[in-house]
Amino acid sequence: MRTHTGEKPFECSQCGKTFTRNFNLILHQRNHTGEKPYECKDCGKAFNQPSSLRSHVRTHTGEKPFECSQCGKAFREHSSLKTHLRTHTREKPYECNQCGKPFRTSTHLNVHKRIHTGEKLYECATCGQVLSRLSTLKSHMRTHTGEKPYVCQECGRAFSEPSSLRKHARTHSGKKPYACQECGRAFGQSSHLIVHVRTHSAGRPYQCNQCEKAFRHSSSLTVHKRTHVGRETIRNGSLPLSMSHPYCGPLAN
Repeated sequence: MRTHTGEKPFECSQCGKTFTRNFNLILHQRNHTGEKPYECKDCGKAFNQPSSLRSHVRTHTGEKPFECSQCGKAFREHSSLKTHLRTHTREKPYECNQCGKPFRTSTHLNVHKRIHTGEKLYECATCGQVLSRLSTLKSHMRTHTGEKPYVCQECGRAFSEPSSLRKHARTHSGKKPYACQECGRAFGQSSHLIVHVRTHSAGRPYQCNQCEKAFRHSSSLTVHKRTHVGRETIRNGSLPLSMSHPYCGPLAN
């Protein structure tokens, strides 16, 4: 009944936020205590909510159970599917109470609101790109400076992002936390698992815009596109370098 009345009798003693159910209050309080009782068996990463763990596990399995009925694109989380559906419906449910401008996501609305509040956005002094967080700006700046502060203790190789260092560290440890549920083959990176899973399915997401032929890997599409470049060159009266005679230059027509 509280969903209808709006009653929220369970209040957080730390910040005053209220909830309709005691269970939701318990989950919220872990944000203050730092408690993370739900641990991933594959990589050891811990979470404060069971739903967060379930979502994380899909990064290991490659599972994307939430599929768009309009275009077939699949997602790991239902919330991501809901956001994606708005690209089809053009729905923009988040409206600015200052100027009425609507947005598809609450994140975009919050960034927009800073125009009215005067809250500072973070602009890159090198290229002018505007970012919503200082931490994101710092990470972005490394693309200009070349700074790589995260160093591998095993071999000394340096990286600009901690996530890149973690991936690299698995080349030393041999740890492969991302396992295929079809055949059991394991990988050190989730992206490699996602590519591998396509060998079990008919998934070919990379399509040529010239002839509509589809491929499992973006690299295969890139190689294929060169066949169109070569044909176009021949039609224009010359041959690509790969078809030239090694001594005499392009072969005669």
